[in-house]
Amino acid sequence: MAKQSESLFQRAQEIIPGGVNSPVRAFRGVGGAPLFIETAQGARIFDVDNLQYIDCVGSWGPMILGHGHRYVVEAVKKAATRGFSFGAPTAGEIELAEMIVQAVPSIEMVRLVSSGTEATMSALRLARAATGRDMVLKFDGGYHGHVDALLVKAGSGDAAVSVPDSAGIPKELASLTLIARYNDLGDVRAQMKEHGAKVAAIIVEPVAGNMGCVPPREGFLEGLRTVCDEHGALLIFDEVMTGFRVAYGGAQTRFGVRPDITTLGKIIGGGMPIGAYGASRELMQLVSPLGPMYQAGTLSGNPVAVASGRATLSVLRNSSIYDDLEERSGEFQSGVHAAADKHNVPITMNRAGSMWTIFFTEGPVTDFDTANQSNRERFARFFHLMLAEGVYLPPSQLETAFFSAAHAKKDISQMIERVDRVFKKLAWEFGS
Repeated sequence: MAKQSESLFQRAQEIIPGGVNSPVRAFRGVGGAPLFIETAQGARIFDVDNLQYIDCVGSWGPMILGHGHRYVVEAVKKAATRGFSFGAPTAGEIELAEMIVQAVPSIEMVRLVSSGTEATMSALRLARAATGRDMVLKFDGGYHGHVDALLVKAGSGDAAVSVPDSAGIPKELASLTLIARYNDLGDVRAQMKEHGAKVAAIIVEPVAGNMGCVPPREGFLEGLRTVCDEHGALLIFDEVMTGFRVAYGGAQTRFGVRPDITTLGKIIGGGMPIGAYGASRELMQLVSPLGPMYQAGTLSGNPVAVASGRATLSVLRNSSIYDDLEERSGEFQSGVHAAADKHNVPITMNRAGSMWTIFFTEGPVTDFDTANQSNRERFARFFHLMLAEGVYLPPSQLETAFFSAAHAKKDISQMIERVDRVFKKLAWEFGS
């Protein structure tokens, strides 16, 4: 008899493309049927078959406090009883905006939207409005939502030749996007030397999270700041994932580099749909209704999402959560390396704060090409063995895992023990 998750997946495929509402959920990268989740609490999720897992996905990053945090739940309940949506200003959105401005060094004014994709789309439009230029430079393997101009990849072996990464995107639009190698300042400088006068912005995940977790090399972000200044382009930090994740003020606080425009999402909604983009007062005054750059949204500043975000940031602002996350994440990393050495399993583990990825490759992973060298067959086997051990990981080698404040020391110890058992099986199945 099929498990309920398998039955639901079969049912979903009849009416939803691929049976899922976001592609990576379909388990195509690891095989098998996805879990359908019934409930979650703290560091654990429970599927429809009432099986329990330590959750290292955390809704792809937002759940930094863990699931069902009491303070956040109460804030959401209180907001929901007042009304789900008004299409009119509320005091709560001002309070969330003030918290963001106080925390993020580059932001003097901020506009709330409903998703990270909306945030990056709007940031790109703002950069073009401010500079009068059309081109943008992004990094191979960097994901900034399903924005047409940013859903492109390098083609023909030439990083300067961009091709659409999706059907439905005109080649002419893709041609306005340059592709560079992440962590390669030389590549960036070469392309900006040739095209810099036409480039409105360089957009980057300050810690790449969509080729797996790939931290910036020392001097890389500083170099991007310098290159943008030299060519009159704007620097956009896509902090949808890193914002309030790697530090309270985001990656720009952690690394001490200030972009011109910042995009946010995930944690600022505490698990509710939200996004934001912000910049200096001068730049943001270009946004309608103050300026000529139009952007709008029916559910922008949604009162329930805003309440969830305010509650989440309030907890983060007044706690030692980041220190605890660093300690526990570091302990896990050490345990993984010890297990890999013990069983002679070749891995590279990248980590930035509570973001992490285990790659099944010996060499350092510094960009999309080196991330792609990871053994996908071994990762898929690792994923399913860990799932059998009661650990829920991202079902793709090129996605980042997360810890939350709800992951206690005993959870970390249990995960290290389970990784050790799984590495032992991998060593036997694949050989050393």
